[in-house]
Amino acid sequence: MLLGMEQALGLENLSAVERDIYYAACDISDSQDDFRTIGLQKHSLVAGISRPTFFRALKSLVQKGYLSPSDTSDRGKYVVKHPSAKN
Repeated sequence: MLLGMEQALGLENLSAVERDIYYAACDISDSQDDFRTIGLQKHSLVAGISRPTFFRALKSLVQKGYLSPSDTSDRGKYVVKHPSAKN
């Protein structure tokens, strides 16, 4: 069932680390519009991911359009772009 939902949302092409980061970002963004990378790194889904792997996956998610830098001038802030609205 989860695989079907991931396919419907276009998440099946993401690596496991990218999916975990995306899910954590979605969880955080439920309570606020944008989020900081430091807060994302503390989320239980990504707490065990090494720093270099985390930032590689974060960059990949931005390049693929699943996350984007926040419109604020603050560096290290991102917003979630839901797959249905990412294009």
